[in-house]
Amino acid sequence: MKCACLKDKDIIRKINCSVFMDMKSKNQYLKELRNEYLKIKKRKERGKLLDEAEKRTKLHRKYLIAKLKPKSNLDKQSHERKHRKKFYDKPVIVALVVCWRIFDRPCGERLKPLLTDEIERLRGLDELACSDEVAGKLKTISPKTIDNSLKHQKEVEHINNKYKRKDNPLLYQIIPVKTPDEWDRNKFGNTQIDLVEHCGQSARGEYLCTLSTTDIATGWWEGEAILGKGQLNTTSGLDNAKNRYPFPWSEIHPDNGTEFLNYHLFDYCQKQKLEFTRSRPYKKNDNCFVEQKNRTHVKRHVGWLRYDTTKEQRILNDLYRNELGLFKNFFQPQIKLKEKIRIKGKLHRKHHKAKTPYRRVMENKNVPKRTKQELKKIYDNLNPAELKREIDKKLDLLVSAYKDKNNSSKVDLDKKLKPFSVRKLITEPDLISVR
Repeated sequence: MKCACLKDKDIIRKINCSVFMDMKSKNQYLKELRNEYLKIKKRKERGKLLDEAEKRTKLHRKYLIAKLKPKSNLDKQSHERKHRKKFYDKPVIVALVVCWRIFDRPCGERLKPLLTDEIERLRGLDELACSDEVAGKLKTISPKTIDNSLKHQKEVEHINNKYKRKDNPLLYQIIPVKTPDEWDRNKFGNTQIDLVEHCGQSARGEYLCTLSTTDIATGWWEGEAILGKGQLNTTSGLDNAKNRYPFPWSEIHPDNGTEFLNYHLFDYCQKQKLEFTRSRPYKKNDNCFVEQKNRTHVKRHVGWLRYDTTKEQRILNDLYRNELGLFKNFFQPQIKLKEKIRIKGKLHRKHHKAKTPYRRVMENKNVPKRTKQELKKIYDNLNPAELKREIDKKLDLLVSAYKDKNNSSKVDLDKKLKPFSVRKLITEPDLISVR
């Protein structure tokens, strides 16, 4: 059994050797084999060596005989392949790029006649500095060679346009950027704001948006439904949400959307004496406190349907201003991060005990006693089970309003709808009714 296993291993080794042996390795093997091959004078013994080499290298027998001769190409050193000198060299490509930019970056077929007719004109106007040899080559270059020569330049310009720093208007430079590490998480009144769209499958036309606001220190949340993303509607919705907070605001922090970064809201903050900061572009985690509530406080209840009528707006605002806001702020505990410690490359997080926003407001010493008494009075008169039932009733009213609007009988609030493709939006008529 042992002998059989050894033979099997030898066979596998030989097979693997032949499979994974490249040409360089084969030449090294044949170079060593040739010393032994030339010492043997008997034809049968040489034949055995050739059989073994044929199995290992998978090369033809006649080719192996030629390789194992005393003077063969095994002794020749491999040289790098000499590349043909380019006719259209670097000076030609530089001049070609200049002409390509002057004529507004046309393709090779359109640039070819321009090069033939306009090269001398550009040289006479001192717009193109090149020698007579380069100018002659530009006149004879073919459209295909033009496209091939400009391929690298097109890639460079595409990358530069994609990642270039955008020239933001003056307002973006006035409003400072604030990162999560700079937040004072114990100070009341630092508010993050965001818009949650209710556009369904299509973003065409006007639709309802939920203006979601939350306080960083307490987690207190208030929402307001507005129609569209207009600057005036956003400002009025923000004012309504601010008035429902039990403590004054000191700062607002939105993302970089134009519904927030505009002169209407900037003037509003100046009049209300609110500090105005913004997130970094494409950094959603800078607005993390309100982003996490967009799912738990809005989408989880309202769903992913399209709402675009005043009736639906009234139902949503009635829900946000009463039952849903009270239920979330008085009976939904939240866990706040206490500290993050990095030990040996691993983050260890410690959290505070879970508390409702109401409890955090009541435990704070800076909140006036009158405000605490009013909150205590509201809390004593609340029934969480009744609030939950009222929330469900108003959500049923919202679904009924959606059904009546679309004349549909089956609606799934929890289903995420796929957006329409661009081609479908172009070819189909307007399916959205705004009332």
